[in-house]
Amino acid sequence: MDRVRDLVAGGGVSAVLAQDRDRFAREPAYLFYLREEFAEHSTDLIALNDRGDGSPEGELTTGILDQIARYERLKIAERSRRGKLRKAREGKVIATKRSHYGFRYNASRDGYEVDETMAVVKRIFRMVGTEGTAIRAVNRAFELEGLPTPEGKKIWGQFFIRGAILDDAYRPHSHEEIAEFVAKGQMSAEVASRLDQKKRYGIWWFNRRRTKTYQEAVNGPDGKHYKRRVKITQRPEEEWIAVPVPDSGIPREWVDLAREAIKDNVMFSQNNNRPWVLSGGIAHCAECGWALSTHTVRKPNTKYVNYYYRCSRVQVHYAYKVCTNNKHQRADRLEPMVWNYVSGVMKNPEELRADLDRMIELERSGTRGDPSKDAKLWADTLVEVERKRAKYHEAFAADAVTFPNSRLTWLNWTRFARQPSTNLRPCGAARSTCGS
Repeated sequence: MDRVRDLVAGGGVSAVLAQDRDRFAREPAYLFYLREEFAEHSTDLIALNDRGDGSPEGELTTGILDQIARYERLKIAERSRRGKLRKAREGKVIATKRSHYGFRYNASRDGYEVDETMAVVKRIFRMVGTEGTAIRAVNRAFELEGLPTPEGKKIWGQFFIRGAILDDAYRPHSHEEIAEFVAKGQMSAEVASRLDQKKRYGIWWFNRRRTKTYQEAVNGPDGKHYKRRVKITQRPEEEWIAVPVPDSGIPREWVDLAREAIKDNVMFSQNNNRPWVLSGGIAHCAECGWALSTHTVRKPNTKYVNYYYRCSRVQVHYAYKVCTNNKHQRADRLEPMVWNYVSGVMKNPEELRADLDRMIELERSGTRGDPSKDAKLWADTLVEVERKRAKYHEAFAADAVTFPNSRLTWLNWTRFARQPSTNLRPCGAARSTCGS
């Protein structure tokens, strides 16, 4: 629909056709605004099931069809949600794309069975709970061993480990605790009566959170695109539904100790709520090439805070070779220097063109290996670079890119600063061509 709107805004489109009206939008208000937007460009919005002819009676018929489409969407969502609630109250798990790590779905996909990967989850609780290992250290240990994540990736995230520790699916619950869920109305007495009173069970929660997914328009160097956003809100506790799942086999003491160990953990923003930072792969160490990370120093008994940048490889003592460049760059000196330079390049199209031409020449001169494969690879790359360069030139010519709109992501293809004393170099730039 966004591509269609762009085509209509460009002119020359007389009509936009669809099989049914609800293919445009199932919300009558959205369809109205869309029709008004297209009318400004003399474009008609036509569906093959239209019954209106432009008359007042036709508009009434069209409005009724729009309301019916909206009613149908709401009824489908209501039936789906009602079916899931009924299934959860019967003590069945609602199958999704992926089960909890350490569990797998049974044959009917309405319950859990313990999987062999539960041994990894058990190690998490043992390391954090009984050995006092930090979550980040658990991540590094798993990565060194080459253990894949639940998604099959190589890099473990701290959010997963923290979430697993706080997840009741791995925490064994006694019969008395199950009875408390029944008393609160979070589990039916019929479901609880089917459980073995001598065994313990984990709890898979349903209806604890309300999730709303939407798309947000974001303007970037390549134009407008949409990012998927998720808004999560907590539901009232009386609406929660507890579904019993098999015991994970993790000792209850380990679970309680692990939760106690992380209860005071606070997740801080990496940039301490400052407008922007040079971390995240923008600034790199001139010695080893690793990305710089932020470092905050708070003076004792004062409100003063100092911000620095340092090589992220300095802290790694066992996974990789430690970087010898342990100098801390002051943020209040480095950031203004970088920002002033980048904004100057943005305002100077000729220097911008020269930087792009130099990057193209470096890519051409760096061709190695099979000539036919390399030629095709670099030909595709150069076409993409030329396309981006043309768009940047058009943006500058039309004054579409100004100083406040400049983003530090442009530093990926421009050098940072010309001071040779700075222990930095740009992403992907050769040291012999960059003074910094």
